[in-house]
Amino acid sequence: MTAGAASWLPLSSGERSVAIEVLVHGPLSRTELARRLDLSAGSLTRLTKPLIESGLLVEVPEAGTPAEVRQGRPSQPLDVVAESRSFLGFKITDDMVYGVVTTLRSDIVARHDRPLTTHDPARVADLLAEMTDELTRSHPRIAGVGIGVGGLVQDRAVVGESPFLHWREVPLAALVEERTGLPVVVENDVAALVEAESWFGAGRGLDRFVVLTIGAGIGYGLVLGGKRVPYAEEDRGFGRHWIVNPNGPLTPDGERGSAVSLLTIGNIRYQVQAATGRDHTYEEILALAAAGEPMPARVIDESARALGTLVAQIANFAMPQKILLAGEGVGLMDVAGKTVEDTVRAHRHPLAAPIDLETKVSDFHDWARGAAVLAIQVLVLGAGEV
Repeated sequence: MTAGAASWLPLSSGERSVAIEVLVHGPLSRTELARRLDLSAGSLTRLTKPLIESGLLVEVPEAGTPAEVRQGRPSQPLDVVAESRSFLGFKITDDMVYGVVTTLRSDIVARHDRPLTTHDPARVADLLAEMTDELTRSHPRIAGVGIGVGGLVQDRAVVGESPFLHWREVPLAALVEERTGLPVVVENDVAALVEAESWFGAGRGLDRFVVLTIGAGIGYGLVLGGKRVPYAEEDRGFGRHWIVNPNGPLTPDGERGSAVSLLTIGNIRYQVQAATGRDHTYEEILALAAAGEPMPARVIDESARALGTLVAQIANFAMPQKILLAGEGVGLMDVAGKTVEDTVRAHRHPLAAPIDLETKVSDFHDWARGAAVLAIQVLVLGAGEV
């Protein structure tokens, strides 16, 4: 960690609350900041002084205030300098590593991807170190590294289980820290995406928020009271036992008629191939369905009904203010969005409030950005839980 980054830590709980509020919602006047955190003016001054001295927070001119009036103002809004530090985020898939550099506010400023030709943990760590070295040449103020992995992650450091990488008990954070000299945080990739969207994206400022991802797998994340809810079975096959249609297809992955069997890209491709004898990419299947080809259209229609049912069930029980649908499979909405919407309405009370369903066309760089946000959180919050 750089000396500048280290000087931000450790933060007291009060300083941490101030830093997060400004980071996520700034710039904020001291009056508004005190109101949001229910602090007196004196307490706020005491908490902000070390944050300003360390360089984490700065005073900025109030927007729209003439220059001649700004001079000598007793209280200017507080903000972070987004470009003061950079963060690396990596998303590991079974055959690629996607890397990004972000600002302190998670804006992506650079991308760098490399093929993954082996799943050997040491060699994967070597590759991550090489990518880090390449990125730090053009972005020398790197303060931390976040890594997102599909699987169960323990203590933000050890990949306990990853079906895509065939890993068990891999101390990935330690392996990469040894090679880079930077602080490293590892997390389940869906959890990382949820944190990023909760802090800087679709869920910012919401108390109840859900992220549902469809693609190679099914991912689910719940935010309550503005905080992500961790759960023990995280990414141990969410959706494999969530039966959406008991009469649905039997596929190699997931129980009959489960969310996984109906919605994951691999199982959609399997169904079409089983029916037609031809192997198509997911994009080809969507195009064929849109053109009215009978079997692809039937499979996509069934998938859309499954997604609508799943969204309605989540809304009925979690009652979120918004559901974000993301992942590499969201192209389903472009072809069969109306079927999804009709199915949602059919599974909701007629007087239920409409669901704020936002679809995010995302690629793996968005997942890498989520991992970078974890590094940002650890830098601001210290090593404890977010």
